[in-house]
Amino acid sequence: MAMVGGYLVLSLPFSVVSIIRPHATGPRLFLIILDTVFLTLATASAASAAAIVYLAHNGNQDSNWLAICNQFGDFCAQTSGAVVSSLVAVVIFVLLIVMSALALKKT
Repeated sequence: MAMVGGYLVLSLPFSVVSIIRPHATGPRLFLIILDTVFLTLATASAASAAAIVYLAHNGNQDSNWLAICNQFGDFCAQTSGAVVSSLVAVVIFVLLIVMSALALKKT
């Protein structure tokens, strides 16, 4: 998610160019392609974090992994909140990409 956040900061100059020159479709198309790639990365990171939090809550008897949420309740609450916020960020990112694609279609 840090890489996705860094990309979003670094893509601001391209966004400014797209706002100043609305008929230039090259930078806008470039942004949509990169946004889609980083959306995939954000979704993968949120899903892997959700898998680890599930493992922390329930454990895995086959690999002899014990549930650690019984001992570290505060840690599990914080990690669960982080997973929920990352999934919300993915949904917002999807909405932004769809809105950007619709704006590109209009021009």
